[in-house]
Amino acid sequence: MDRRSFIANVTKGIIVPTILPSGILCAKTSERKVKHVVFCLFAGGIRNFESLHKSEGNLMPYMLLGNESISTDITEGIEFVPSPHSNYKQLEKQGTLFKEFRYKSDETIHYSGHAVSITGNYKGNFQIMKPLAVPTVFEMFRKHSGTDSTALKSWWITDQAGPFPYLNHSNHPEYGPLYGANMLHPLSLQSIDLNKLNFFGDETIKNIRAIKEKLGYNASATETLGIINSEEERYKLEAFIYQLSNNIFSKRDYNFWGLGKKANEDIITMYTAAEVLKKFQPELLVVNMQHSDIGHSNFTQMCNNLQKADYALAQLWNTIQSIPSMKDDTVLIAAPEFGRNLNSSTVRDKYGRLSVDHTGDENSQKIFCLILGPDNLVKKGNIINDVVGESIDIVPTIAELLGFRSRVPKQFLHGRVLNEAFN
Repeated sequence: MDRRSFIANVTKGIIVPTILPSGILCAKTSERKVKHVVFCLFAGGIRNFESLHKSEGNLMPYMLLGNESISTDITEGIEFVPSPHSNYKQLEKQGTLFKEFRYKSDETIHYSGHAVSITGNYKGNFQIMKPLAVPTVFEMFRKHSGTDSTALKSWWITDQAGPFPYLNHSNHPEYGPLYGANMLHPLSLQSIDLNKLNFFGDETIKNIRAIKEKLGYNASATETLGIINSEEERYKLEAFIYQLSNNIFSKRDYNFWGLGKKANEDIITMYTAAEVLKKFQPELLVVNMQHSDIGHSNFTQMCNNLQKADYALAQLWNTIQSIPSMKDDTVLIAAPEFGRNLNSSTVRDKYGRLSVDHTGDENSQKIFCLILGPDNLVKKGNIINDVVGESIDIVPTIAELLGFRSRVPKQFLHGRVLNEAFN
């Protein structure tokens, strides 16, 4: 087996597992509002108090109006990212902010919260390390969008392996891997030096197994995700993966938006999502950040990571604005998978600050949702303070924006379109 064939086979089942020959063509429909949607799961359990309601400054100065400095009650222990410059236009000015969005479920498990947002279904019986029973937004898009069905147009960028590859596609008999997205776990590329692998002879199988172990996939997950790639797409992906692994993750050419050693897993994941946007201009991309989940044991670090997530979201939006084909034809949606409890737990970090869990109380169901997009489509500076919208509304909204909502069977769309955000 030669080097190119080996990489093609590896990317087929692991790093980019669901790419199909681009042979299914349909005419573009007039229902479509934009060509691209990017959905960011601003995840890890984000409590509205820290994210939206700080009275003295806020932890998200790129997203929200108010004092650009971090609140003085939390500054000790914060590893600051660059502050917005004086003429920076906060993201909430550039779109619609639902300040009282809701995750209406007491099952505040990260995987379940992600699954709700990606399927638009609270009752999907989401079991960790098992295929989904209901279709994902990726499957709905690829089956019903009325465009070339290649998975190069649909990406799932996840900051973790484990169960999260299962969010790529379901095992529903009407959908499944035929309609899955590309999946990329950026951090796995840090520990893989493709140039040092032996691509020939008896070492090949050992190398494949080693890569699977480093990516964190068990055999059943890999088998579930695997699908045949077209030769042309494999070549494109091979070059892209080499760029990521040999340049970005060796840190020879890139500095993750100027953060250097301050870059955490969320920054790296979002940076990679930006690279995917620049390279492929996908029509649907979903990316998540979960580093704020450390709030169970370290409140200060949760706040530290929250302001980095805020910075990363702004950089992702800036990237979209820098791509001519996406600048005026993309909607960005950002929402946590759920919140955190109102009351603190008893665990203190080294600064004496009490941690916060997410156990399904009413406060852990309170989240926000930000929608950005073209001036003629998305309302600007539109702040909705009433309790409006919930997690299951995101998939129908994406389906409406990309023009395929009317073709999805009604039993799979449990929410509504977030019309309040649009002109």
